[in-house]
Amino acid sequence: MASPKKEGFLTEEQREMLKIATQNAEVLSSSPRSPSKMVLPELHIKGGGGGGGRATAVGVRHIRRSHSGKLVRVKKDGAGGKGTWGKLLDTNPVSRIDRNDPNYDSGEEPYELVGATVTNPIDDYKKSAATIIEEYFTTGDVELAATELRDLGSDEYHHLFVKKLVSMAMDRHDKEKEMTSVLLSALYADVISSGQISQGFFMLLESIDDLALDILDAVDVLALFIARAVVDEILPPAFLKKAMRTLSESSTGLQVIQTAEKSYLSAPHHAELVERRWGGTTHITVEEVKRKMTELLREYNEHGDTVEACRCIRELGVSFFHHEVVKRALILAMEIQTSEHLILKLLREASEECLISPSQMTRGFSRLAESLDDLSLDIPTAKSLFQTIVPKAISDGWLDPSFLKSKVSDEEHRDEGYEKLRKYKEEAVIIIHEYFLSDDIPELIRSLEDLAAPEYNPIFIKKLITLAMDRKHREKEMASVLLSALSMELFSGDDIVNGFIMLLESAEDTTLDILDASDELALFLARAVIDDVLAPLNLEEISNKLPCICSGSETVRIARSLVSARHSGERLLRCWGGGTGWAVEDAKDKIIKLLEEYDSGGDVGEACQCIRDLGMPFFNHEVVKKAIVMAMEKKKDRLLELLQECFGEGLITINQMTKGLSRVRDGLDDLALDIPDAEQKFLLYVEHARRHGWLLASF
Repeated sequence: MASPKKEGFLTEEQREMLKIATQNAEVLSSSPRSPSKMVLPELHIKGGGGGGGRATAVGVRHIRRSHSGKLVRVKKDGAGGKGTWGKLLDTNPVSRIDRNDPNYDSGEEPYELVGATVTNPIDDYKKSAATIIEEYFTTGDVELAATELRDLGSDEYHHLFVKKLVSMAMDRHDKEKEMTSVLLSALYADVISSGQISQGFFMLLESIDDLALDILDAVDVLALFIARAVVDEILPPAFLKKAMRTLSESSTGLQVIQTAEKSYLSAPHHAELVERRWGGTTHITVEEVKRKMTELLREYNEHGDTVEACRCIRELGVSFFHHEVVKRALILAMEIQTSEHLILKLLREASEECLISPSQMTRGFSRLAESLDDLSLDIPTAKSLFQTIVPKAISDGWLDPSFLKSKVSDEEHRDEGYEKLRKYKEEAVIIIHEYFLSDDIPELIRSLEDLAAPEYNPIFIKKLITLAMDRKHREKEMASVLLSALSMELFSGDDIVNGFIMLLESAEDTTLDILDASDELALFLARAVIDDVLAPLNLEEISNKLPCICSGSETVRIARSLVSARHSGERLLRCWGGGTGWAVEDAKDKIIKLLEEYDSGGDVGEACQCIRDLGMPFFNHEVVKKAIVMAMEKKKDRLLELLQECFGEGLITINQMTKGLSRVRDGLDDLALDIPDAEQKFLLYVEHARRHGWLLASF
């Protein structure tokens, strides 16, 4: 066998290893944060004249760069002679840096890796998209949605926006479905490409099985969305055939395609049928809506027939887009100043007839105010004219006086408080939507605690109930169950009361979008009383705090009637079909039964398992309360042993323990009627709790 080729004292293999070591040393020494050494395989160098020599270890840690940039060999530990590479066998894996050494170099100090949060751009995009969609469903502002989507600057993800928009609309009312089709048509080509719209719909076809778990008629609804997209010419007819070739034979997506073709696109007069299916605008595009608005306003300016103009506005069927009527009417009044009287008369009539809601009126004025600089290029007196119109509108009562307060400068808009509130609202909507999907109350509570903004709790309640009112019975039941949990775990009584007051004050605006909003809100109020979220006296308190002319007073009266009706408790607990969670009363009954069973000789492990099976960790303070009260009544301390076991296992937290004892303390006056020495026993139990660390220091 041929011996390896030699050059000097090193074989080819050894020279290659030395080359790699030298390169690594150069990299390390050139980095100001490089570690002090790198442990590499030792290089065995033959000594002398080729006889059986000794192996010398070459350690990379003895190679460093001098200030002149040259690689030098550094003598270490005094071993070897001048110019040598240290000890013959330097196997010490640990390199110590002596800061008193004349050759000390701070660049040799070990560095620490600092962790950084890695965000997924797709997740960020989805969250932003959900916020844009929710805001669009609330305001109906197509232009704003298009602008915000464009501002995201993530064009490559727009197919995800299509999927998110349609999937959210599928689980909503016909109004949102129609709004979704209108928005897709408005975004087509200008913001979202044809390919991305096709890709978004194909993703919906692939995920139809998951959607069908929450939306029973998902196949038919998605088929109608696809048919509508074809009729609106934002999906090519070839999309259907291409999708059928791509989808697997077992895919439910094929059923969607077949339904779209046979039930909708093959029917006589299918275009008109599909466009009117959701009772919306017969789907004229946004540009056509704007054109019709301009035409009816100019016709009104010529003839002055207010009744006819209101009828035309109503027939447009775009209540969510009425702010555009306001904006265009005001611009017309500025362009033709002799028409100002007629235009203001029309807006006043539309407001008095509730044709244009206060929120839409205010938004129309706000949008015009934002564009005054550009408008002044065509109408030099636009700003002065606008400043004269606003006081007239406020004095006539058809523009909310708060509009003047909302006209803050850009600097004020950037105020920290304003930004915090805006971000809170965005986060609240996302949290509520996630709850409606997951039904996970503990996770929602953790999310609210992470927001750390208890001053905005009433706003969260308003958002929760407003979103639930526009959804199905399942979400309404979930909202009521969540209110019960929040009132016990996180929100104060004042938070709940103020949240309902805010809801009732805006009831008139809500009714324009949700026809039965008043009745639904009355049910939420009555259900809150039955669930002990509100006390009956709170209804009177809420009514007294409402403005005299507020329609919310009638809603409170209806709620009182519901509460006082015969068998109201059972009926209200089942008013939305029971939903996905337990009613509060059911949970209380189960807690009493498990405590009685344990007290009569039950096993502590079994009792803990029963508490765990309740699946309501946010409600465990009720276990504490009922255990303490039962111990007072039966004069037994055995129940305290159960509480100690639950606390020791972490089943009942210190917060829940504190809250449970706080609720007992709050009800001592009532307890004293049945248990005369309730207060003395309570003090003993508190002392016991303190000794065992059950209570927060603030108790």
